[in-house]
Amino acid sequence: MAAASDLGFDPWDPAFLADPYPAYAELRAQGRVHWFEPTGQWLVPHHADVSALLRDRRLGRTYQHRFTHEEFGRTPPPPEHEPFHTLNDHGMLDLEPPDHTRIRRLVSKAFTPRTVERLKPYVRGLADELAAALVERGGGDLLKDVAEPLPVAVIAEMLGIPESDRAPLRPWSADICGMYELNPSQETAARAVRASVEFSDYLRELIAARRKEPGEDLVSGLIAAHDEGDRLTEQEMISTCVLLLNAGHEATVNATVNGWYALFRNPAQLERLRADHSLVPSAIEELMRYDTPLQLFERWVLEEIEIGGTTIPRGAEIALLFGSANHDPEVFADPGRLDLARADNPHISFSAGIHYCIGAPLARIELAASMEALLENAPTLRLATEPDRKPNFVIRGLEGLRVEVG
Repeated sequence: MAAASDLGFDPWDPAFLADPYPAYAELRAQGRVHWFEPTGQWLVPHHADVSALLRDRRLGRTYQHRFTHEEFGRTPPPPEHEPFHTLNDHGMLDLEPPDHTRIRRLVSKAFTPRTVERLKPYVRGLADELAAALVERGGGDLLKDVAEPLPVAVIAEMLGIPESDRAPLRPWSADICGMYELNPSQETAARAVRASVEFSDYLRELIAARRKEPGEDLVSGLIAAHDEGDRLTEQEMISTCVLLLNAGHEATVNATVNGWYALFRNPAQLERLRADHSLVPSAIEELMRYDTPLQLFERWVLEEIEIGGTTIPRGAEIALLFGSANHDPEVFADPGRLDLARADNPHISFSAGIHYCIGAPLARIELAASMEALLENAPTLRLATEPDRKPNFVIRGLEGLRVEVG
């Protein structure tokens, strides 16, 4: 078993961030699990292992439902980070049953197929508006002009956040999500803490207002469920709303710009899509596989496990490499090739198991709406300048994507 650092895995190297997929191929070729000293994690690169471990109840997103930090051999987070951890640790993504089950059941009521289907006209109408405005200007930044506004508006609409209050949502989310990168800096932590406090304070006021005057929104629904005895605490409501905003748009934003950048670099596939819009559903799945917006997902080892002859002890942390799993040739024929009509595509970009993305159906509707709107409104859309990649590894995206409309 070779160390991951010796196989080209370096999540702080710009060359690796530009294209991590060759290093992933080396990791897969050299074994099923690799130790990465800089983060103290075991990296798992194969699709079969990642998929199985996402469903393995010996692993957890948290350990605090069973162990104290000391019992688990871990150092508690610094006290000054407490606002971030309070916010993060009460969201269902970082909870295990029974709390996860209870909160997910409540939130699922907002993500029924009927509810999501009912949003389609609103999503498509907004996507058309954004695409038409981009065309009118002759181009712009696809990230800021289309990719960001669409999912943020949709989630804010679901939560019942007034349009006048939406400007800070994306900056708050970006600052909080900075903590999900590997070994975040003190400055990153300070920004995340500040955003956690400000976002929590805002939602506390919104919840108080909805208690007085309920609406048809999700916040009102969570309050009603709480009042009916489902025991959702105010902190759980706040953390759920933040999680829905963060998870509900971060991946969609990055999937949009990563996807269009991949299309611009594969002009034959883009022309194929322009000629046949019925490819949009399979194109979305393929683009999420081809350049995965969430590259890594972490799990704690609650009970000793064995992977490929290597024993991973309780208390260890495993990093499941989604980007590598989505390029595993054992599962995907010619994985480095973009094929918008790929039929067999069991990518894991939305995770799996009990933490499978609850908003996946909505994300697919948003991605389809923006892609169709751009194909129809801007059939000559082209790349204006080469984009800069964000200096992030876990959440993979671009600083912007400048485009022109001929």
